[in-house]
Amino acid sequence: MFGKLFGRDAERPEANPYALPVPRRQKNGTYPLRALGDTRVLALVEAADAGDWEAVKAALAPFDLGRDHQVLAELAELDGLQDWIGRAVEEDKEHRATALLISGTRHISWGWEARTSARAVNVTQEQWRVFHERLETAEEQLLEAAELRPDWITPWRRLLTSGRGMSLGPGVNETRRDAALRRDPLDLETHIEWVSQLQPRWSGEPGQALAFAREAFAGAPDGHRLGCVIAMAHIEEWVESDSADHLDTPQVQEELREAARRSILHPAHERPLGWQEDFNIFAMALALSAESVVAPRVFHELGGAYTSWPWKYMAEPEKAYARFRRRA
Repeated sequence: MFGKLFGRDAERPEANPYALPVPRRQKNGTYPLRALGDTRVLALVEAADAGDWEAVKAALAPFDLGRDHQVLAELAELDGLQDWIGRAVEEDKEHRATALLISGTRHISWGWEARTSARAVNVTQEQWRVFHERLETAEEQLLEAAELRPDWITPWRRLLTSGRGMSLGPGVNETRRDAALRRDPLDLETHIEWVSQLQPRWSGEPGQALAFAREAFAGAPDGHRLGCVIAMAHIEEWVESDSADHLDTPQVQEELREAARRSILHPAHERPLGWQEDFNIFAMALALSAESVVAPRVFHELGGAYTSWPWKYMAEPEKAYARFRRRA
């Protein structure tokens, strides 16, 4: 039905031979995606969780950590990784760049854990101290990783996050953005990070992020996942607004429909590892806009798979996903 409705054949994309079995769905028909839904990523996460550096290096073989933002993100969220990765940085000279990249990225997440998501005025002096201390470590390590591996994108994208947290200013962050985009002008994660940077809460101007997203996607080929930057820019606008219905306009609905059709729903689109997060970005934006034409297709393709990003902007993310999925 959906293939006919949206003008593409009904064949499903080729199955991933490394796909994790879909877990038993919750009562609401959803399930949180684990390890990008991939057995190889799960092996990597389990090795890192066990503090086994040799096993981590072996599990990294299928991936290019200098470009695989989502694989790196799986490591960054591991509590306890910071307790042992420093030894790998100091002792494994051959793989020092990889260890620095993992450690620096983890220190950013670890720093934000100390700061918490509270408003700046509610963060204590001790929290600020720990936050900056961890981000300073991240900066040193990521800059060295970037120097050791000039072809890598991921250190520069992560340096945008630490630069924002440390209030290094637009000059520094623009240089870092440009460094990432020189290596891949269509890198989605860098564009999404810059959309966040341009929000008023980070000293941007209203409308600036959406204009940036539109210009970026205009130059992307049909089927490219960069269309997600349009959806994310609208989500960020919703976050900044005082209205729950901020996106519920015909203009926003149409822009999101066209972005989805020209990116993740286009026949030329090839689903990368972790594609479910891209679909969750569109699912949230379409749901917030009360769009009713393309949203059902996006939720249908997900089959109940939930990713915390970007639903974490909501108070009860997984419940919100399930609620909007039912409505679609």
